[in-house]
Amino acid sequence: MNYTETLDYLFGRLPMFSRIGAAAYRKDLTNTRTLCEALGQPHLQFPAVHIAGTNGKGSVSHMLAAVFQQAGYKTGLYTSPHLRDFRERIKINGKMVPESFVIRFTEQIRPLAEKINPSFFEITVAMAFAYFAEEKTDIAIIETGMGGRFDSTNIVTPELSVITNIGFDHMQFLGDSLEQIAFEKAGIIKSGVPVVIGEVLPETRPVFEKAAEEKQSPLSVAAKERQVLNWEWKQHLLRVEVADPHHADHNWYELDLPGIYQCKNLLTVLEALHILRKKGWMLDGEQVHMALRHTKKMTGLHGRWEIIAENPALVLDVAHNPDGIKQLLQQVELTPHEQLHIVLGVVKDKDVSTLLRLLPVSARYYFTQAAIPRALPADVLAAEAATNGLEGAVFPDVNLAIRAARSQAGAADLIVVCGSIFLAGEVDAGKI
Repeated sequence: MNYTETLDYLFGRLPMFSRIGAAAYRKDLTNTRTLCEALGQPHLQFPAVHIAGTNGKGSVSHMLAAVFQQAGYKTGLYTSPHLRDFRERIKINGKMVPESFVIRFTEQIRPLAEKINPSFFEITVAMAFAYFAEEKTDIAIIETGMGGRFDSTNIVTPELSVITNIGFDHMQFLGDSLEQIAFEKAGIIKSGVPVVIGEVLPETRPVFEKAAEEKQSPLSVAAKERQVLNWEWKQHLLRVEVADPHHADHNWYELDLPGIYQCKNLLTVLEALHILRKKGWMLDGEQVHMALRHTKKMTGLHGRWEIIAENPALVLDVAHNPDGIKQLLQQVELTPHEQLHIVLGVVKDKDVSTLLRLLPVSARYYFTQAAIPRALPADVLAAEAATNGLEGAVFPDVNLAIRAARSQAGAADLIVVCGSIFLAGEVDAGKI
């Protein structure tokens, strides 16, 4: 197979959650273990940091990877889903896995795959682990998919486990209460391995404390260890002042991820780094500051309050669940603008009614959909939005929707594209 044929096999032959939803979800680690056993247990051949959470886990993963890269470590990074290129999922020092490895791995594993029928996600996790082992990475930052306990990545025993926060998302798989969702995410906590929780709620803290106690895992809550005192935007950077109990002076950090919600993720990253230093990893303050200032460039993170045009400002954000939308709207309120335009597309299995109730009636809407079977048809989305007082036009794809928004927006307006990671991934600068 050439690379195109390999992708056709991976996308077409294997059940893929991002496209078809529940039918691709495997509540079991058997296939991943079987694949990795056939590959020589690659997940045992490198240290890792394992990251779960409802929101923020992608940003935290990329920031940590940037810090390790800046410190001189050969750093693997596994994240999902990808926006534009499949190889975004698997990187070393910010460079995507070569096409040749994707071809070679798929050909190697295909006979076994035909026997056990793994999901797309199970195959890509095994691919990442095999690549990191073959390339002898010093450390790998591993982001879970949606859950924790049964997530395919959960065969690693990491240096540190991180859970950013808990909110309502993927309830059909993880449970319909915060306690149930926290229990599933807490499944990444391993015996004796420290765990950092970014934020806790009254419902979730006892769940994490019980899991950590049972596993004898030291637990720290990032939001309790440090405090954000102040923040400001300066030259497209988010500057954050943090009170750190380990230093007498306050520290200012500059992030090239400008969303205000990154303040919370920063605290999680700083506590994770504090614990990793205690475990012997050499990560000095200057390296941390440099990495946070250049995370996007170093690791290729996109879709987090990403400004891709100005006059009017055009922003891409992958917010796609109620908590993510709440954070996005806080950012909108803090951003100077006249009229707000929202290009919106969602997938069928999200809590669409709750999401729509959060959105402002005063905005102008452009309803669209990603080119995947799992997408909620734009006309259905528009009809449900109308019952919440949200009015707008329907467009067959996101680029046409953006063009319409730009044609109607004034120079001081704000256009936000949100609702689905897959929608953001289909934005083409040449078509808008």
